[in-house]
Formats: sequence, C-alpha cells, structure tokens
Amino acid sequence: RRGGDRIRTGVHGFAGRCLTTRPLRLGFRRVVVCLPNDGGICCGVSRGSPVANRGVAARAPPSHAFAPIHSAAKAVRRVAPLPSVAAAHVAGSTTLWATTLEETPVKTFSELGVPEPLCDTLADQGITEPFAIQELTIGEALAGRDVCGKAKTGSGKTLAFSLPMLALTPRAKDGHPTTLMLTPTRELANQIAAVVEPLAKAADLRSIATYGGTNLDRQIELLSGGMDVVIATPGRLIDLIDRGAVNVSGIQRVVVDEADRMADMGFLPQVEWVLRHIDGQHQTLLFSATLDGVVDTLVKRHLRDPVFHEVTEREVTVSEMGHLFLSVHKMDRVRVAARIIEANGRTLLFTRTKRGADQLTRELREAGVQAGAIHGDLPQVKRERALASFAKGKLAALVATDVAARGLHIDEVDVVVHYNVPPEHKTYLHRSGRTARAGRSGTAVTMFLWDEELEVRQLQRRLGLRLRLHDMFSNDERLDDLAAFAASSDNASR
Repeated sequence: RRGGDRIRTGVHGFAGRCLTTRPLRLGFRRVVVCLPNDGGICCGVSRGSPVANRGVAARAPPSHAFAPIHSAAKAVRRVAPLPSVAAAHVAGSTTLWATTLEETPVKTFSELGVPEPLCDTLADQGITEPFAIQELTIGEALAGRDVCGKAKTGSGKTLAFSLPMLALTPRAKDGHPTTLMLTPTRELANQIAAVVEPLAKAADLRSIATYGGTNLDRQIELLSGGMDVVIATPGRLIDLIDRGAVNVSGIQRVVVDEADRMADMGFLPQVEWVLRHIDGQHQTLLFSATLDGVVDTLVKRHLRDPVFHEVTEREVTVSEMGHLFLSVHKMDRVRVAARIIEANGRTLLFTRTKRGADQLTRELREAGVQAGAIHGDLPQVKRERALASFAKGKLAALVATDVAARGLHIDEVDVVVHYNVPPEHKTYLHRSGRTARAGRSGTAVTMFLWDEELEVRQLQRRLGLRLRLHDMFSNDERLDDLAAFAASSDNASR
C-alpha cells in the first residue's frame, strides 16, 4: 500500500523489454516496478487503471518474464522513454519505482526516423506499420547504438536491422562495402537479400548476397564493381577475404542474424574471426532466439554497451495440433508416407540425413508423388526451385533435413511427418510447429520401426503425451483423414 492505493502484485515480467512493446498500447496509467537487490524484476499497475480493471495484468503469461538485470538504472532505462521516474519507496531489499505512462499509439516507420524513400518502398509493398521488434530497435539503431534483439524467425527481424543499416550506409566512393550482414544459411541470405534489394535501390545503394554453392568467380566479378552492403554466410565471406575480393577493414556496421543458429552450426568462430579483422569501432546489431551460452559470450566480447530488446512470440503448443505415432514396416514405410501426402494436402517430411532425404524423395516420385528435397549438398538453384514449387503448391511434399529447413518460413503446411524419429523433444516441437500456425489445424506424424518403440515412448514422456502407438500399413483407410484419426478415441491416451 502507498498513499491508500492498493497495488496488484505477483505479475512478473511486465517491466523491462516487454513493457516497451505491446503493454504500452493497452492504456497504462500508473506503473510500479519493483527491483529486488538480487537483480530480479517485477511490476504491477494500480487498481484504478483501465488495464487493471480489465484484469489484463492478472492474465500476463509467464513467457513475458526475462533474465535478471544488473541494476535499477538499466531497468528504468528500459522502461523508458518516460517523462520522469522517481523513487517512491524503499522497504527492505526492494526499491519501488513509479511513473505515469500515457497510452502510446503505434508509430509509423517515418515516426521511427526511417528516411522517406525507404518508407515509400515499404508502402508500395503494403507495409505500413512496424512489428514489435521493429518499433523497439529501429530508433536506437538509427541513433548509432549497438542493439541486441531476442526474437524468433518470422518476427520481422529482417526489416528491424535492414532499415536502419541502409539508412546509415553511404554510397562507397572507393567501392568497398561499409555494411556487412552475416547469416548462417544460404536460404536466409537469399531471404534477407530479397528484402534488402528494393530498399537498397531506393537508397541508391548496391547490395550483394554471397554464399556457398554458387559461382565464386562470378561473385568476385560482381564485387569488383563496387558494393555498399554485403550479405554473406561466414564461410563464403572468409573465402572472399582470403582472395582479396572483400576488404572488411573499413566496415562500419555489422549485423549478426540468427546468432543461436550460427552457434548450433559451429559458425561462431568464423564470425569472431571476421569481427576481429574489422579496424576501429563499428556498430553491431545482433539478433537471436536465445541469448545464453556462447551467444552471450559473443555479445560481451563484440557489442559496446548494447541495448537489449525482447519480443516473445506465442509458439504452437503440443495441445494445438494432432499427434499420431505410427509403427510401420520398413518395406511399407514409403507407401504409408505416399498415401498420407496424397490424401491430406501439403506435407513437410523430415529425415535424419541428407542421403535419406534424397532417397525418400526419389522413392516418393517413383510412387507417383510430386516431391522435392532441400539439404546442404544440393545446388542452390535446386533448393530455391524446390522451395518455390512447394510454396506455390506445385509440389505436394517437401523433404528436408533440420539444418536446411532452419529459418524457413513455410505457411499452410497441413501435415508434418517425422520420417525418422526425432532425436529429442525440442526437435519434435520445432519441426511440428510448422503446422497448426495462425489458428489453422495441423497434424504431426511420427513414423518408426519395431526396434525404435522405446525411443518413441521416451519422446512422448518428454512431450507430456500418452498416446497409442498404432501398427500401420499403407492400405489403412484411417490415413485418408489424419485430423479425424488424431482426434478419435482410437488415438486416446493409452
């Protein structure tokens, strides 16, 4: 109690990064932030505020919580921009901060400081309002700050770093690039390039995407004509540096995208090698789905007083999709997969190895299914063709390895088939989450052989599932409607 006002407590995580995003738009009037000496953080709103009256604070999801911070000053800065912040009360080990926030409307790209030519290009593409991660990071990036953003694929990160980087990049008189964007895979490099190219053209800048699997001599030839922005995978960039085709000593702005995936794929040593070869201070923007472990080490070594922002996206949960676990015979497994694809719509299949992906694709085609594959050993042209055909509905099935499919945004997937049992439950969730998006229904199917039953039961335990394991053959009519099969009592808990 303070001054007779009763404060809602027990709402963890409404301060810090999250407070600077959507909650501001709900109409807070009085916000109280508690900063225990152990670095934890929590907050509440006064009972008289419209948010509290609607019970919004009480429904705050646990996922809004974030890692402890280092000082009260940093916490208050992250709650900012505020007109004033005053210490209201100190009791024991907790400092109580209070301020008044007025309802904040959604800003436009222009209000965030994005130059008019870039705003016009976005408007031509039908993009008029920034996503949360864009609204949080663009202003501070334009101010020259190092920024560390925690957000997942599909949250709008590409524009979040592309817009400020292009706005700050001058046209190089000597032809040497001053802006570098690092990304782990060829597919992501292409996706970034597709966003950057029209914006760079509007800003009279030259950009290029460089990655393995394409003609190196051709890339060297293009670079010799002068470039302002280079989008690259670490390995190909180092090849170009070694050949003298790219000079990174004068780089002034660096983006490290999907840093956690860089770590998973073993690319962080190459990223650090590149960063060490940049002369002088430079601005760095780093985006990652996680900020712990080696990614945290990278942040501490190479970012100067970074501003941290986090956007928590709601993930598809186990309960939001159907699950089927099918015990199949080795000689019948392809025919089971083929029947699933033919009867249930667009299907994404995951295999454990590149060789397995090629073999399954070939066997599906022999069974009359239009299928394509993506994995690291395929030429880039074939990968892009397969992805485009699947996205347009020309292919009924896409067979992928985990690494090749990472970061790809594929909408309207009806069924995800784990052709090989996932090695861990996180892999299962990551793969399966590509269906049942945006309120759509979806089904995840795990196929296994008789000697893999123990692995499947362990997987179910970690997922919190207790579903029947079905003996399945390709002539079973239940395969013709997987959604109904998964929801039926026949698939109920064992």
